[in-house]
Amino acid sequence: MEPSLTLAVAPVRYARHQPKTTLLYQLVERHYPDFLAALGQRDRHLPDYVQDEFEAYLKCGRLEYGSLRVRCTTCHAERLVAFSCNRRGFCPSCGARRITESAALLVDEVLAIVYRVLASQLIKKAGLTLTTGQTGAVTLIQRFGTALNLYIHFHMLCLDAILRVITTRLARHLERRGLLVRDAESSHLTRAPGEDAALEILQGHSITYRIAVGPHEGRTRAARPSRCRMRHVPI
Repeated sequence: MEPSLTLAVAPVRYARHQPKTTLLYQLVERHYPDFLAALGQRDRHLPDYVQDEFEAYLKCGRLEYGSLRVRCTTCHAERLVAFSCNRRGFCPSCGARRITESAALLVDEVLAIVYRVLASQLIKKAGLTLTTGQTGAVTLIQRFGTALNLYIHFHMLCLDAILRVITTRLARHLERRGLLVRDAESSHLTRAPGEDAALEILQGHSITYRIAVGPHEGRTRAARPSRCRMRHVPI
């Protein structure tokens, strides 16, 4: 009789999220007030939604700004779970959670809607039905924008006049889910004239790799010396 094999599974232990111990949090906590002060001296101000992002991040995962007491119904052990900022900017923890939720939404719902629209339109134009014909779509995931910045988006090969149907159905579906608001009353869509002046200047310096604030403003950031040497190889 062969011996039975058992798989040892390590116990799952809860580890409280503590962003205050990370380097990113320490840098923001230390330098963000000075950054705002430097902008204020030049009569520049960040948009309200950018400042809200920073302030919410500095409260993320900290028990003193709100928490939830969780109790196990079996062993009656208790844990404190701090509230998250739930922002979509630079918070690694909340960003990772949004990435997971967005991926599930894309795979299970959004891309399914896109495929159904494409399949229905193409099969109908071919004079077939969904039971007698099949089609497909080609999608390319691009992870950067024209400035080589992180900008994950999709490129799809589809026919003309289909895009409007896709956007209409997707917008209707996201509105029903409460993920999209039609009246566009979000703070980042109703900014006052001139409110983005400071942000646009910072973005411009970032794209051109120049120092944005401080005594060396406008200067090109020095490139790190390369450790490898390149040589031309004749073809």
